[in-house]
Amino acid sequence: MQASEEEADKLTLLTQYAGLIDFSTINQLRHVLNNLPPAEIAHHIESAPPKVRRILWELVDEELDGEVLGELSEGLRQEFLRGMDSDELAAAMDGLDPDDVVDMLQQLPDRVIPEVLQAMDDQNRQRIEQILNYDEDTAGGLMNTDTITVRPDLTLDVVLRYLRRHEELPETTDSLFVVNRKDTFLGILPVTKLLTSSPNLTVREVMVTDIQPVPATMPDTEVAQRFERYDWVTAPVIDGDNKLVGRITIDDVVDVIIGEADHSLLGLARLSDEEDTFTSVRRSAPRRAFWLGINLCTAVMASVVVGLFEATLDQVVALAILMPIVASMGGIAGSQTLTVVVRGMALGHVNANNLRWLLSKEFLIGILNALLWALVIGTAAAWWFADQRMGIVIASAMVINLVAAAVAGSVLPVILKSLHIDPALAGGVVLTTITDVIGFFAFLGLATLLYL
Repeated sequence: MQASEEEADKLTLLTQYAGLIDFSTINQLRHVLNNLPPAEIAHHIESAPPKVRRILWELVDEELDGEVLGELSEGLRQEFLRGMDSDELAAAMDGLDPDDVVDMLQQLPDRVIPEVLQAMDDQNRQRIEQILNYDEDTAGGLMNTDTITVRPDLTLDVVLRYLRRHEELPETTDSLFVVNRKDTFLGILPVTKLLTSSPNLTVREVMVTDIQPVPATMPDTEVAQRFERYDWVTAPVIDGDNKLVGRITIDDVVDVIIGEADHSLLGLARLSDEEDTFTSVRRSAPRRAFWLGINLCTAVMASVVVGLFEATLDQVVALAILMPIVASMGGIAGSQTLTVVVRGMALGHVNANNLRWLLSKEFLIGILNALLWALVIGTAAAWWFADQRMGIVIASAMVINLVAAAVAGSVLPVILKSLHIDPALAGGVVLTTITDVIGFFAFLGLATLLYL
């Protein structure tokens, strides 16, 4: 372990600056790199600037290509995959779990996939094609086909002898799956029960039948919620006829959870999932420019509302000083509600049964906070400008905007999801527009009524 850590530290130093990678260090770098675990190799590649990434990838031994690709982020993996021909791809994928192979294939152009499948042996090709029948973000696309099945009428002694005939068991095997002769799923046989029960008992006598199998068409986010809820390590996957088609393991679910967390975090900044720390300028700039353009359009809308009250601003200059406060408070209050609701939806907590209660709760919170801070800012404004009307205007606008923000933050995610628009990505932009427009309109409209 200590040697591995020393090599990793050495690799970090070697790749810290692109200028250090020259002919005098290239062989040393190749040796250090290929003596690290695949996950560590992938980490160092992802931590390097674009030019160094390509050099490191070229230094990876061919027999490690597949494992390293499986550890890379989706965007970087796609970049490397597209630089390989079908034979290289087939060789890299040889020996990998079918679900990992499918993840890679789904990132290739459609015309390339048949060529890669043709280069595989028949057994692997059949397994891969079975998974490819399902969408990438479903349980079927997430599953692996490396299942061990047993019949219910076998004795545990026979099952043990059957297992000993295998050179090794699939990774993360905590249960065997019990099926009938038509492969219909019946239950599971936990390895713990297999090892601790009398060998004369039959599988039927000790198997667990109250396990809920996962439908192959279930969304991967819902699969992750089930794993969290029931503390599963593995779960059987069934098709529409209740036949066992594969299993999902906890390591794949962790990838889903991390992916969802990354998506939510990047979505708050309106960034694509493919964005990473060292993404090139050419790829990052257009993605960010799109959402900056959307934000500019919404800002123009708010400015148009302000322009409607130009005469009022000319008469009462103090309004320009206080105006940003109303919009800012509304934006923050709405973002708080939006974040809570989007998180609840991601965890599967928000549904039609509790949506009304959630809306009522956020509405009440909005009113309480609006009254509190309206009193504070209203009193401060009246004292600052020695004008009670100014205090009334900003306090009233604050109440209107904070309540509107609470309602919008609660309802927007539900509406966007029903329209098949990602709330984490688009919710913030729409919410900011609503709070800015309502805040400015309420503040300047009330000021127009009282001052003009």
